[in-house]
Amino acid sequence: KGAFTGAVTNKPGLFEAANGGTIFLDEIADTTPTFQAKLLRVLQEGEIKRVGGNHPIKINVRVISATNKDLTELVNIKRFRQDLYYRLAVLPLTVPPLSERREDIALLVEHFVRQSCARHGQALRTVPAAVLYGLREAPWPGNVRELQHCIERAVVTTKGPALRCADVVALGLKPAADLRSVSNGA
Repeated sequence: KGAFTGAVTNKPGLFEAANGGTIFLDEIADTTPTFQAKLLRVLQEGEIKRVGGNHPIKINVRVISATNKDLTELVNIKRFRQDLYYRLAVLPLTVPPLSERREDIALLVEHFVRQSCARHGQALRTVPAAVLYGLREAPWPGNVRELQHCIERAVVTTKGPALRCADVVALGLKPAADLRSVSNGA
């Protein structure tokens, strides 16, 4: 309370709220050097200080972080703290990009169609084989999030019981050149 303009009550921060549980830090490679230093202190000391506070608060939080960048390369060029990297890299998991695991696309499409139809109150759509073929052949530079948003756009902007190749192509996806001939407008 009173730490900054408009602060009228004490409110727990993210680490305090996650005490005893897990906090997910996305895009960790894009953090500032100041944030990295503060995060390192929290991880080393196991305590935080509230904004405007003077007393440390002990916390026990599991940290999971993610990035689409090579942290070891960023450490080598001094854009990410080496000591923080070793604190975070206890169990590193590398997930290959979607373009390297095309066998996952059909399952992801099924999940995203179900999720998008439910979120937008629409009847469940089917995805014909020709559409799946086109989606499997697309380059997906935006990875899984790009696929998710492509499917959601198709669900929201089209009508009918099935997604059509023309719907996906109209969204800017550039599937294989054979897609239009395979689909015959399906």
